[in-house]
Amino acid sequence: MADSKEKLFSDFIAPTRQEWLDKINVDLKGADYQKKMVWRTNEGFSAEPFYRKEDLEGMAQTHALPGEFPYVRGNKKDNNRWYVRQNIRVTVPKEANEKALDLLNKGVTSLGFKVPAKELNATFISTLLEGIKADAVELNFSTCQGHTVELARLLTAYYDEKGYDRAALVGSIDFDPMQKILTKGKDTTSLLNRLAELVNILAPFPKMRCVCINADTLCNAGAYIYQELGYALAWGNEYLNLMVEAGIPAALAAKKIKFNFGISGVYFMEIAKFRAARMMWANIVKQYNPVCPREDCTNTGEDKFCNCACKMYVNATTSTYNMTVFDSYVNMLRTQTEAMSAALANVDAIVVTPFDTPYETPTDFAERIARNQQLLLQEESHFDKIVDVAGGSYFIETLTRSLAEEAWKLFLTVEEEGGFLAAAKAGSIQKAVNDTNAKRHANAGKRKEFLLGTNQFPNFNEKSEGKAPLAATCCCHSHGDSCEKPFAKLETSRLAADFETLRLQTEQAEKQPVAFMLTIGNLAMRQARAQFSCNFLACAGYKVIDNLGFPTVEEGVEAAMKAGADIVVLCSSDDEYAEYAIPAFKAVDGRAMFVVAGAPACMEDLKAAGIENFIHVRVDQLQTLKEYNAKLGIK
Repeated sequence: MADSKEKLFSDFIAPTRQEWLDKINVDLKGADYQKKMVWRTNEGFSAEPFYRKEDLEGMAQTHALPGEFPYVRGNKKDNNRWYVRQNIRVTVPKEANEKALDLLNKGVTSLGFKVPAKELNATFISTLLEGIKADAVELNFSTCQGHTVELARLLTAYYDEKGYDRAALVGSIDFDPMQKILTKGKDTTSLLNRLAELVNILAPFPKMRCVCINADTLCNAGAYIYQELGYALAWGNEYLNLMVEAGIPAALAAKKIKFNFGISGVYFMEIAKFRAARMMWANIVKQYNPVCPREDCTNTGEDKFCNCACKMYVNATTSTYNMTVFDSYVNMLRTQTEAMSAALANVDAIVVTPFDTPYETPTDFAERIARNQQLLLQEESHFDKIVDVAGGSYFIETLTRSLAEEAWKLFLTVEEEGGFLAAAKAGSIQKAVNDTNAKRHANAGKRKEFLLGTNQFPNFNEKSEGKAPLAATCCCHSHGDSCEKPFAKLETSRLAADFETLRLQTEQAEKQPVAFMLTIGNLAMRQARAQFSCNFLACAGYKVIDNLGFPTVEEGVEAAMKAGADIVVLCSSDDEYAEYAIPAFKAVDGRAMFVVAGAPACMEDLKAAGIENFIHVRVDQLQTLKEYNAKLGIK
């Protein structure tokens, strides 16, 4: 047996693609394969229900190993350790320092400080960083864009004063004037003249980056994944080109760039996004022919081509776009799968957004959960031990290629417009993302895009208990800075915002509307219709009352009136509505709103009898609930 060369399952013949298709079509029993089995993604391509080895033929991306150009399989070859990052908004430096030291004892390996520009001085920095071993943790900083160079000088002076080895310091300073064009519509182009100055200040610090592409802004504005990726590449290329034109060597310029991506809830697509991002960015940087500035830098051949300059450094942050105020603990499930996809895609750092972010400054409990979500992935799931677990997966490799193709098309479109800066000033990027956001809101209203706990399966008994969506501030400075700007800006309303407004409106009414299910007739159909209707109406904050069934519509209506029903929903089968609907409608006699659950063939006859309210899977749920609120006098 020890000498046997026989392969496992060698007696089995692998089915061909056609054999698989034939079997699937038999099981579909005449249903259309394309409609039932093919996933039409939002990214401009379709995904098949199965893939085979031959689907990988000709894919150049599958030939490289982890840690090798073009880094589709990750920047590292022996581990997948990423930085566990938590951000701190600094108001009092001493308090922020105490919090930072506490976090470092709780598993955090990366800190992000948002510091106020008006407080910047050497004492502020030394107080903030007191006791923090800067060479043992990733330190990231952001402030108002006009003060970023000042911040860089203060930090580098502090590090040198403390005697740190410059090569051992890892971190970033967030300089991204073009982000303000997108988010605020503000003209920050004059700040671009400081790019070279900032890079030169940090040039002696090889692992400190200072030019950021904050593509998470696009993710949190509702952009599709291919849009976030395509625009991020154009964004990065714009900065790279500006730095090279300013006389900065291409290798140095590329090594100072950091990408901050968002992570949406499309699990496998997000894994593919980060893999595609590294691959495409490596090929973009390669076109600048970066040359190694140091002898010890990894390179190939005598031409000193700098491979390591082509590595994309990625900090990934879980999205706020799909977070909800109601049923907010579900946000933990969303951020967990998002963090998983980023970790499996071998990103360099991850921020898990606390679950209560949409409605309050995160509590200590919420921040602890957010940290532990990452620590579970590292310490218990051992995701930090595996490199490119998705490599070779027929499905994910195909997604990576397809997503890269669509993102590249968008990248080229932006380049044809004159580059990212020109497109942002013209408003075409903002328009495209805002259009996507509007489409997604419309789809959520029609339940074509689900948000559990919001437009599907809400918690029937939940109250806001004072929770309300936090309002965003529009300006960086509090004085003399008008919110009227020369350029278009992104709309950043969360996907659940419309439903939350509706539900809060209902809560603030003098009386919570009661929706009573008048179940009658066919047992299976009345139960299914009642369950659908309860979920449908509870999304507006109505109190729903389900029932086991009534022998007559008159008894059902009487029970509804005793329950104080504002809405009576008739739940039965399509065939039986012809018998029950009109008598039930007459029995209600205007004492409550009357609704039929379904779209029966006799609908026109029922409408002719005065019945005007029908709920089913094809109606616009959000618009329907708004109309019901209006009819109930809730404004």
